[in-house]
Amino acid sequence: MNSNEIDIHKELKKYFGFSQFKGLQEQVIKSLLNKENTFVIMPTGGGKSLCYQLPALIQEGTAIVVSPLIALMKNQVDAIRSLSSETGVAHVLNSSLTKTEVTQVKSDITSGVTKLLYVAPESLTKEEYVSFLKNVPISFVAIDEAHCISEWGHDFRPEYRNLKQIIKQLGEVPVIGLTATATPKVQEDILKNLDMSDAKTFKASFNRPNLYYEVRTKTKNIESDIIRFIKQHKGKSGIIYCLSRKKVEAVAEVLQVNGISAVPYHAGLDAKTRAKHQDMFLMEDVEVVVATIAFGMGIDKPDVRFVIHHDIPKSLESYYQETGRAGRDGGEGHCLAYYSYKDVEKLEKFMSGKPVAEQEIGFALLQEVVAYAETSMSRRKFLLHYFGEEFDSETGEGADMDDNIRNPKTKIEAQDQAVKLLEVVRDTKHLYKSKEIVFTLIGRVNAVIKAHRTDSQSFFGSGADHDEKYWMALLRQVLVAGYLTKDIETYGIVKISQKGLEFIKNPTSFMMSEDHEYNETEDEAIVTAAKSSGTADEALMEMLCDLRKKVAKKLGVPPFVVFQDPSLEDMALKYPISQEELINIHGVGEGKAKKYGAEFIALINRYVDDNDIIRPDDLVVKSTGVNSVNKLYIIQNIDRKLPLDDIAKAKGLTMEALVKEMEQIVYSGTKLNIKYWIDDLLDEDQQEEIHDYFMESSSDKIEDALKEFEGDYDIDELRLMRIKFISEVAN
Repeated sequence: MNSNEIDIHKELKKYFGFSQFKGLQEQVIKSLLNKENTFVIMPTGGGKSLCYQLPALIQEGTAIVVSPLIALMKNQVDAIRSLSSETGVAHVLNSSLTKTEVTQVKSDITSGVTKLLYVAPESLTKEEYVSFLKNVPISFVAIDEAHCISEWGHDFRPEYRNLKQIIKQLGEVPVIGLTATATPKVQEDILKNLDMSDAKTFKASFNRPNLYYEVRTKTKNIESDIIRFIKQHKGKSGIIYCLSRKKVEAVAEVLQVNGISAVPYHAGLDAKTRAKHQDMFLMEDVEVVVATIAFGMGIDKPDVRFVIHHDIPKSLESYYQETGRAGRDGGEGHCLAYYSYKDVEKLEKFMSGKPVAEQEIGFALLQEVVAYAETSMSRRKFLLHYFGEEFDSETGEGADMDDNIRNPKTKIEAQDQAVKLLEVVRDTKHLYKSKEIVFTLIGRVNAVIKAHRTDSQSFFGSGADHDEKYWMALLRQVLVAGYLTKDIETYGIVKISQKGLEFIKNPTSFMMSEDHEYNETEDEAIVTAAKSSGTADEALMEMLCDLRKKVAKKLGVPPFVVFQDPSLEDMALKYPISQEELINIHGVGEGKAKKYGAEFIALINRYVDDNDIIRPDDLVVKSTGVNSVNKLYIIQNIDRKLPLDDIAKAKGLTMEALVKEMEQIVYSGTKLNIKYWIDDLLDEDQQEEIHDYFMESSSDKIEDALKEFEGDYDIDELRLMRIKFISEVAN
């Protein structure tokens, strides 16, 4: 073996110029040279491709590399050709070749020049190719992105399922499967489908200690938050992932308008534009690419400094893969995801059209993402546990690169509750997924629980003193601690482990962190976003509140009529000193700025001068005016006294969404006369009563109004009256 060892080091230096192997590369290569079936699980950026490129270059015959992505194959072929004097050393065989090119490829293989042949799985099913390959010496078959075989992977490709049959036809050749993502479930699936349960498995650690993980609440102000983030990382490269092409275009546009060099990338753009945008990013002509997940496969840019998920991804695998494009050079990478449960519901809606089996898988994978976003334990520990790896969140490498560790949530003793939870899992005989376990504890019935008659058991409802969120959080933490396991075969079913049974017998302290709350109302969310992302100037805030009171008093209106709180917060954050800048403040339109702006601008101007404040001019986020089309339509048609439900229908809005748009319009200072609509809902006296309430109230909060009227009016009536009130009194 020794001579072999010296050889592969010499060959490594000769072909790739490296003097030593990285991680598990050497062991993998030896396994393959010994003609053994081999399975490699290595995170993105870990040097997977070298594991099959080097053995292919130094052995007799041609290695077949199956890969799902044409762009990726092309990159790799170019890279290998640059290592050798023979152009024919590596070839691609796919549908894009002409007849002449195919003939050339075949002759290079026959004459022994070609060491690596990259094929798409579809090409391998072609009879003519298979019969040709049967009669030439093949060194081994490499299956890259092997998770495409498993429908539990994040990128299932049905054509991968036939590979086993085709490889069998090639005779006794060793197979190497490689993937950058593998939950235990996916690993098992890959080995089963490739029929290589005897494979030697090499698994690298999935910990990327240089990546910082953070999750933020997604609010209406997400674009300004992202712009602020990018400007804090000026000159650095980053990727923003969105779920839809439309969103990609919109975000890229907002960034460009705000002076950030960004380009969109998605499958809807023609190939030339895509290639151009990709090159601009690689060559650093632009800082940011806004993309759907189509982007980044095989992008080998080592110095991506941040990856932002504008929308929550469909699975933790894809999240791990996408964040893995940051910090490949070992420098810090900031992985920021925005989370709101609305996004999750959107993804669930997408899935409802799919076959039942696929839906179940999709839901299960999505629940893991929700758990990751809502958890308050170490995100790194959570992720690594998902990939079947233990991590010590005190001493592990990169342990503090995590928002939950840097800003820890309060912990509470949950020993008795943990015992209760484990007993319910044990006593319901391992039939249930997390949801049913929690329902059993809080005493809620659903069809599954009814079918198993669990609702008649003595422990049903035994945990009703805590709510669903509490039990869900505890269940996740007990699972990560190893007291429970999730069954691989029947995915999602929770079972108790030996460790869990022992815990019931001898319970010890179990400190549980409370989950994050993600249910702020949108306006509050904006205020907190302002607070957390660059604290509003408290002193200025006080002065603005005083001025608002004074102006309101002079006009004989409540203060909220002049400007709402979030608007003042925003002023105390951005220090607008001109009419134009004031219009960019949250909730301030041209009408408001003209009517009330002068005094506020004068005050801020004085304050900025007196205190030598350096204004964050980058915080004024310009909008692209996408919504203005809707606004114009609404204003014009309310002028024409069109029924509100017709206006909503015409724009594909729900009534709720239309009311929201109308609120934004009047709060920004534009008049909307909806008396014609309200007259059908409420008589003069009722309207007067609500009008007087708002006139005397110190708050325009609907909850307060509902309390005041004790159910005399419903929420919609009050919201519409508030629009009418603001429109008449403020504008």
